[in-house]
Parts: sequence; C-alpha cells; structure tokens
Amino acid sequence: MLVNLFSNFWVIIVILILLIMAVKITREYERGVIFRLGRFAGIRGPGIFLIIPFIDKMVKVDLRVITLDVPAQEVITKDNIPITVDAVLYFRISNSQKAIIEVENYMMATSKISQTSLREVVGASNLDELLAERERINQKLYEIIDRATDPWGIKVTGVTVKDVQIPQEMRRAIAKQAEAERMKRAKIILAEGEYLAAQKLKEAGNILGADPITLRYLETLSEAAKEPNTTILFPAEMLGLFKKLGKRDQ
Repeated sequence: MLVNLFSNFWVIIVILILLIMAVKITREYERGVIFRLGRFAGIRGPGIFLIIPFIDKMVKVDLRVITLDVPAQEVITKDNIPITVDAVLYFRISNSQKAIIEVENYMMATSKISQTSLREVVGASNLDELLAERERINQKLYEIIDRATDPWGIKVTGVTVKDVQIPQEMRRAIAKQAEAERMKRAKIILAEGEYLAAQKLKEAGNILGADPITLRYLETLSEAAKEPNTTILFPAEMLGLFKKLGKRDQ
C-alpha cells in the first residue's frame, strides 16, 4: 500500500513538472517562435498556450520599438574633412519567424549595418550638407538601413544623426568663414543703400538744378550739425546754391 502511494506521489510530481514545462505565457507585446525537433512549428501568443515538453522549444521575441545607439564613427567627408558622427536607430520586429531564422543575432546585425550605412552616407556628403541638410541625411539612412534589414523581418521606424563633432582647427576656420560671409552681406547692403541714396540725390539735383555732389555735401553737413559745439565752414561755391534755394522759396 505504501509503495503504491509513494509511486502515485512521484507520478503526480512528474505530471506537474511536465505541465509546468508545457504551459507558456507571453505578454501582449511578445510572441513565441516554436521549434519542434528543430523545425519551425509556428508562432504562439499572446496569452497562454501549451507546448510539448522536451520536443518543442520556444524563443520569445519582443515586438516593441527598440532604441539602438549607433556608436560614434570616424569618417572623412566628401570634401576631405575628418569628423566623428553618431546616430540613434528606432526599429521593431515585423516578422518574428524571419528575425529568429534568417539572422543569428538581429540586434548585432542591425547595429553593424547601421554603422556601415552611417559611414557610407556621411562619407558621400559634404560637411555643409551634414550641418544644413540633416533631415535629408536621416531620410537617406532610413531608406538604406530599412532596405538592408527587411529580409530579417525588421522594420526601421526612424534614424536620427545625433552629433557631428568637428576638429577644433576646422571649427575656427568655419567661424572665420561665417564672419567673412556676414561682413560681405553687410558691405553689399551698405553699397545698395549708397546706390539708392545717390539715385535720390540725383533726382533732387535735377529738381533743384544743383550738383548731386553738392547736395551730398549738404547732407553730410546736416549730420555734422547735430553734434554739440560744432562749427561748420561753407565753401564759397555753396553761396550760389543758397541764393538759388532762397529765390525758389520766394
């Protein structure tokens, strides 16, 4: 009797162990890829389901968006400027079967293809493009990486170039170039203003019958007269213009 009870007890224990091994639970964002005797047998989940112990093997796959930091890459741009650039990649598993079967380690494979693509795109771009056309660079990276990872059941949702580090001497050169560009624009604006002023003085000279140069001289004198304690000396040829202006006023 005791032997039978002892045997039944172990049978119950074995059944419980097998039941625990057979029952699997996956969350809403997880899927279970089932292999039966080494062959793909389907995808289970989410929720609770049963597998055959010792015959079936389950590999869990997370379907949520994964954030992957692409390590900084040292690249020489198209205009031969050495820079260091890094990026961040967002992707998710769109096909659990391919993600497990088609590639050994989809995380490592995605990281490597992202690094290679980053070097390729940056190396084919000028520094000005990297700084001013970041959205276009991001879009190009997205297309290349998404196309490369699609056979692995991976869908890229976004790529962003985070930081572009430029050598210190190149930063100084860029600052000087920007300053020179600002000075050039300022001189162009000043020249355009002088041209418009000259046009107006010419029109005024035609109306008053005076030399535009003389009118410009008067304009300069009026500006100088605004300063306190200023003595202004008029040349003799200016008297004729004053008399003419006086007659026009009469």
